[in-house]
Amino acid sequence: MTTDDNAWAPRSEDDIRTIPPRSWAAAARSGPHLGLWMSGAGVALFALVGACAPNNNTLKASTGWLHLPHLPGVLSVTATLTAIALACLGTLRLLSAHQEGWSPDPRRIFGAGAVATIVIANLTPVGSSDTASYAAYGRIAALGGDPYLTSPAHLGGTYADLVGAAWRDAPSVYGPVATWWQAAAAYVGADRPWLTIWVLMLANAAVFLGTGYLLIRTADDPLRAALLWSANPLLIGLMVAGGHLDTLVACLAVCAARIATRTTGRTVRTVWHHDLLAGALVGLACGVKISAALLGAGLAWPLLRSGAWLRAALQAAAAALTLVLLYGFYGTHALAPLSAASHQVSRPSAWAVFERYATALLGHGAASALIGLLWPLLMLALASVLRRRVPADTPAAGAVPFALAFAWILTAPWSMPWYAAFAWALAAMFQQGRRLTQGLVVTTAVMALFHSGGGHGWMA
Repeated sequence: MTTDDNAWAPRSEDDIRTIPPRSWAAAARSGPHLGLWMSGAGVALFALVGACAPNNNTLKASTGWLHLPHLPGVLSVTATLTAIALACLGTLRLLSAHQEGWSPDPRRIFGAGAVATIVIANLTPVGSSDTASYAAYGRIAALGGDPYLTSPAHLGGTYADLVGAAWRDAPSVYGPVATWWQAAAAYVGADRPWLTIWVLMLANAAVFLGTGYLLIRTADDPLRAALLWSANPLLIGLMVAGGHLDTLVACLAVCAARIATRTTGRTVRTVWHHDLLAGALVGLACGVKISAALLGAGLAWPLLRSGAWLRAALQAAAAALTLVLLYGFYGTHALAPLSAASHQVSRPSAWAVFERYATALLGHGAASALIGLLWPLLMLALASVLRRRVPADTPAAGAVPFALAFAWILTAPWSMPWYAAFAWALAAMFQQGRRLTQGLVVTTAVMALFHSGGGHGWMA
């Protein structure tokens, strides 16, 4: 990723005052160059792993257009871990350079990210087998089946062969919007799973770029937004190379949060239609992944605290009605897989250790119930702490959902790095504070180091 290095200069007198007390000569020496090189190297390694599929960090068969000799297990794991580390360090360095005064044209940064996104989207998915599950559920729906009752194993064939072992017998845990998205790709792919996955990857990349464009047009700081989303090598490696539906949730979150912030402090008579639209967007996001309910809670809480009860009720009603309409196409049985999945604990994690000892003392059922009680309380407590660290001038409609999303990925028993997508989107749109942003970068990278096995198990 390259850009205008001559733009290494403060943008205004206000920017000069934000630069840490260090000499301009030292700042110029560090600059963005190291960050650009690390970011570019990280993306290149993600691309290499995808192009050298199948390997330990990709799907079991190559689905991209570029087919290089496959990487042995040790090399693919090393390349993936190195890519994550470089992407993390590169992102931190570029954010620091921007804080110190580096100010290239955001459109160039967006363009560099777009090139990387397009290349990565045309390769075999890296770090997760979720796209294979999406394709299988889509194929089930395209054939007239019900993915909430039928598992990939029951589908059988080449679609099922690509699905990770942990999900082969599991019906879909995604919402109706996700199912229709998957089915549309499967209609194109028909009996060719590689084509279905390719369509899903391209569609996901289009949403990723669309979200990035929306962010640089509407964010408080367009350059920061581009660095945190469109040209973020860590997100390109997770969201684009992984092809995750969380990208779509993030896009809807950006739209809903922007609408909510534009109506802050106004009466229900003048903004009722905005509240209905924001609620409908939340409902659509929940129709992709039910975890987007955190977005709805985050938008409603500031309204409740300010006494705008009717506005909060309108948002909630619109979200609920949207969900009822969406799930009405399948029925309440579509929620059953969610209930089963809610008791899962990701490994490795602190909750896995807790579950082990709690099960030994109390039994599996009691341990599961205790975890289900404790983690939401811990999430709310942590969200409260994080919210107080967000700058005071950040709109509550951006700060509260961000705090909830960040706390969720830190405390939920089942948590993956790509779940941070809508926290990243809100961090890009609003100023969440330097420390919190750095914390999000490091948290996502650390989680990615432990969950990048391409569906073959933890670092298999």
